[in-house]
Amino acid sequence: MIAPMAVEVGRPVRFTGYAEDYGVPIVAVQFSLDGGETWTDYDVSGSTGDRWVHWTFEYTPEVAGSYCLLVRSVNDRGEVSPEPDTATFTAFEPEEGLRG
Repeated sequence: MIAPMAVEVGRPVRFTGYAEDYGVPIVAVQFSLDGGETWTDYDVSGSTGDRWVHWTFEYTPEVAGSYCLLVRSVNDRGEVSPEPDTATFTAFEPEEGLRG
């Protein structure tokens, strides 16, 4: 689990992490912001089974509210992580006096 955070609407938030599959090459890291209905791939097809795969995902919330980012990996056998990792965050409107 990635620590919860608060972010401003309209400003990008960056998530980073790593994945490994204990000797099996990972070919993609996938991200979902809709509860796993759809997934966006982060291609890591050049990875090998003996190294961690580092990934970065950036998202700019356009609406205030609570969000949950799901992250999972796919190995070269087509197997996906049994449980996706989660990152929860809340987007808030910047205060009027602080807008720049």
